[in-house]
Amino acid sequence: MFLLGMVGESLMHEANRGSGIVLVAVSAASFGVMPVFAQMAYAGGTSTVTLLFLRFSVGALCMGLFAALRKLPVPSGRDTLASLLLGAIGYVGQSYCYFTALRYASASVVALLLYTYPMMVMASSVLWFHEVVSRRNIVALACAILGAVVILGAKGHASMEGVVLSLASAVIYTGYILVSARVVRKGREISSSAYIMLGAALVYGVMNGVSGFSFPHDASSIGAVLSIALVSTVLAFWSFFTGMEKIGPSTAAMVSTVEPVVTVLASVLMLGESLTLRLVGGGVLVLASLVLNATTPSPRGKDAG
Repeated sequence: MFLLGMVGESLMHEANRGSGIVLVAVSAASFGVMPVFAQMAYAGGTSTVTLLFLRFSVGALCMGLFAALRKLPVPSGRDTLASLLLGAIGYVGQSYCYFTALRYASASVVALLLYTYPMMVMASSVLWFHEVVSRRNIVALACAILGAVVILGAKGHASMEGVVLSLASAVIYTGYILVSARVVRKGREISSSAYIMLGAALVYGVMNGVSGFSFPHDASSIGAVLSIALVSTVLAFWSFFTGMEKIGPSTAAMVSTVEPVVTVLASVLMLGESLTLRLVGGGVLVLASLVLNATTPSPRGKDAG
């Protein structure tokens, strides 16, 4: 009986781990198709600020309802204010640069340049917080830098505005992650995300009030906007946090490395973007840096799961 119990427990653990990996992969794929949906929304006349207002408004509502129904812990007043400011400053800056970059560069280039941010986070942690890095981290950083250089040499995929905005998005996201890691408390990620999205939605609401709303006016672009809000925001956030609870942050980070791959494949299949040897080579280097970074043991050498 003891042996059967051990086998049953092992099978349940593996099933739980498997479902966690699937959930994080779903999150990565949901985030990965977002640039493609954005291009489709722009084709229907939607402005960047209107698209992002709709994205974060729907996201805040759905995440807030989910947190309430699950009776998840609510951030304190101070943490709530911090989350609102994170959204109003960090997420607004990152998302505006990212989505505006998609008007000047292909979805593949924008996504791959954004995904140099893990190496920026690592470098910032070393410089400002004196974290220890391994040789694997250094190799990963070199791959990310080289990959970005190779991608920038892929002519015909991005204008200078697109490149600058993509890299600015990565830089701002780096700052957002470093701050949120010290503001968002463990166990309150979903509730805090609702407030972060609300902060972003409020800012974009004001921006739309000044510039005027530009709602999508055909079925395809309306569907794209709804897909960004429901699939690439609500589903992506929920499945990531739920999956991470099952497998831990280190494994979740490794599984999430498929996101830029999904973006590139979706761009080719859904938007008809072409692949050049330089873009593929740069993408492989960026992906290698992500995998190396995600599989590097933490200073304690343990997975949080």
